[in-house]
Amino acid sequence: MKKPLLILPVLFLTLALILTACGGAAAPAAPAAEKPAATVDLASLPVNLTVDQVAAIMNNPDVVLIDVRQPEEYNQGHIPNVKLIPLDQLPDRMNEIPKDKFVVMTCRSGNRSNQATQFLRQHGFDNVHNMLGGIIAWQNANLPVEK
Repeated sequence: MKKPLLILPVLFLTLALILTACGGAAAPAAPAAEKPAATVDLASLPVNLTVDQVAAIMNNPDVVLIDVRQPEEYNQGHIPNVKLIPLDQLPDRMNEIPKDKFVVMTCRSGNRSNQATQFLRQHGFDNVHNMLGGIIAWQNANLPVEK
């Protein structure tokens, strides 16, 4: 009778080792096929955009980002590939803003960019949009910043 009792612990130990070996580190998953980034219909976007919406479209060649802060503020940190046109220079530099692109205005908190958006829309730019929350919201969302 003692032999069957000895077999049980050995059987359990063997079973445990097999299950542990099978349940160990999983083989790395095969890389998923690269999916093209979802395209956002720019025409469907509102005038006021969240930082997440801007981040989703910022690399689109039909999108232009413009920062209306002062150079000192811009140099402390700005969105990559954004063009600097300080708000006080905007009336004299409207020719630099494309009418055939989707333009997003940004600033520190969203106040000056909203003023710029309203000013430009009053002057015939119906493609201009405001980024809500400015660089503060952008940084709080851990989105990329250049110096």
